[in-house]
Amino acid sequence: MYIISKCLIGINCKYNGGNNKNDDVIKFCENKAFVGVCPECDAGLGTPRIPSEISLALPADKKKRIVNREGKDLTKEFTLGSKISYDKALKSAREVNQRIEGAILKSKSPSCGVGMIYDGTFTGTLIEGNGVFADLLIDKSIPVYTEKNFKNFIIDK
Repeated sequence: MYIISKCLIGINCKYNGGNNKNDDVIKFCENKAFVGVCPECDAGLGTPRIPSEISLALPADKKKRIVNREGKDLTKEFTLGSKISYDKALKSAREVNQRIEGAILKSKSPSCGVGMIYDGTFTGTLIEGNGVFADLLIDKSIPVYTEKNFKNFIIDK
């Protein structure tokens, strides 16, 4: 079973109310067990919503902080949404008696970005790093990819 960002399969859950439909991801999902997730929606942030990024201004505890363009700290919501999405994925995998083989997540996202994320300045600048949900999956030893690189790593089974 695979975890897939809902926006990649055409569900309108993106911050601006749209999606990031990706035909390669949709084709990959054909005849495979998968669960679509959106940690931001699972956190109750709604669609559309004010865009958020991971802030470079780390607090004293040095943990990632997610803020929206208006400066509101949404770290708790992103963390909660990531946990809810992970729990949904585990439940779905149990229901079909499969293990989670990997995840294909939306690149650059503060939730799902893998390898490169926006830097918190809302200028389109990218830095090395992962989104909150991607980090959670990595911590659980689940391989994570983006819509841009999954075909380089996942052998079609």
